[in-house]
Amino acid sequence: MTSYLIGIDGGGTSCRAAVADPEGRILGRAKSGPANILTDPETALKNIADAARGAFKDGGLNPAGIAAAYAIVGVAGHNVGDAVHIVGRRLPFAAADIESDGLIALEGAVGDIDGAVAILGTGAIYIARRGDAVRTIGGWGFTIGDHGSGARIGHALLQETLLAYDGIHAASAVTDSVLSEFNDDPRRLVDFARLAKPGEFGRYAPRVFEFAVGGDPVSTRLLKSSAAMVDEALDALVSKEARKICLLGGLAPLYRPWLADRHQRLFVEAKADALTGAVALATRRFSHRPRGMT
Repeated sequence: MTSYLIGIDGGGTSCRAAVADPEGRILGRAKSGPANILTDPETALKNIADAARGAFKDGGLNPAGIAAAYAIVGVAGHNVGDAVHIVGRRLPFAAADIESDGLIALEGAVGDIDGAVAILGTGAIYIARRGDAVRTIGGWGFTIGDHGSGARIGHALLQETLLAYDGIHAASAVTDSVLSEFNDDPRRLVDFARLAKPGEFGRYAPRVFEFAVGGDPVSTRLLKSSAAMVDEALDALVSKEARKICLLGGLAPLYRPWLADRHQRLFVEAKADALTGAVALATRRFSHRPRGMT
């Protein structure tokens, strides 16, 4: 039986998987729900397995084959707490390495050469490689980190909505839209926020960008503050001699016009996505496994 390779790109709003043959040729892809191993490891495990099985089905393979596969699992929270050990022991693969979502994104964007990425999605992380040295900035999770991330922007919007409702800050079209979503009842908004995961906050971030384009004052203020935090992190990348930076993640194209002029000349297009990077890492890392080993 062939031992297949699996690449996993697990994010706060979705989890993507790809299955490849031993030479790294991708055979199938699939997508499932969020895979945040810090805030909800049980859901992350389920969605990682669902995405992997879906990729096997998409490639015309038996989904049970994931048990004999070797995987690279790229997720946020790789550098925090015991989540990696807890989740790692329960992954449904023959062998798996859990890596930073930043590392697989870097691998996909620049290959195995020097470069840097800024990943701006539900979370936020920055990673640079120079020679054999890989350095990471941020990626500490929503609770006390991820400044400039979609989850942070969405959280800030909900805060502003309550401040507007109480008359502490001026309301605007964007805060009105949020309150209307909760039937103009702030108690419903509070109930939602009390149990919300980062991905649920992150779903409000695109709305802030959308309203800011139309000149909404609350959205504009929130984005200027968030963009300043991203610019500070980009300055830190430059201080580590990053000369080319790929902006990645769902918010990257929305963020770019809000970022400082000093960074615009550094931005380059990625060669491939993070999922492709996860497969490439799996191919290199597990290439020593005997063919046909299960």
